[in-house]
Amino acid sequence: MKRIAFFLSFALLVSYASAQETETKGKKLPSVSVKNLDGQTINTGELSNNGKPMIVSFWALWCKPCINELTTIADVYDEWVEETGVKLIAVSIDDSRSSSKVGPTVNGKGWEYEVLLDANGDFKRALNVNMIPHTFLINGNGEIVWQHTSFSEGSELQLIDMVRKLNAGEAIESH
Repeated sequence: MKRIAFFLSFALLVSYASAQETETKGKKLPSVSVKNLDGQTINTGELSNNGKPMIVSFWALWCKPCINELTTIADVYDEWVEETGVKLIAVSIDDSRSSSKVGPTVNGKGWEYEVLLDANGDFKRALNVNMIPHTFLINGNGEIVWQHTSFSEGSELQLIDMVRKLNAGEAIESH
């Protein structure tokens, strides 16, 4: 009986995730106010990378897979930027009590990403982010073309492959 309940739960989660992906695919980033590490207010609807792809990755200080993903990408980020022109924006969903630790963590890890603070969770809610890490790939027109949740070693290779396909004008398949 437990197995049946597990499989039903898993099937519902998978169908929910794919329905959610279909809802956001092709949509532009919503306009929400967040802060950068300098305390300036940024409108997420105005995020761009001069016609090049962007990666928007939601993470938190307490999320080990998130830290692993961003640290793994940091090791190859310069090459990614040089090869594809991609820009990664790391969106911390830490609340106001812990968001003061985000800057020191980012600096300590040597991450060279643009980091935004979504302390109220408005950006997260607008994109239906329920699990982190949750990574979105945005095309040069500012449209969401692909998204992925979780991280395991090697996931970054799938992500850069998607960026390369996007740059080559190839279709991006949803997973």
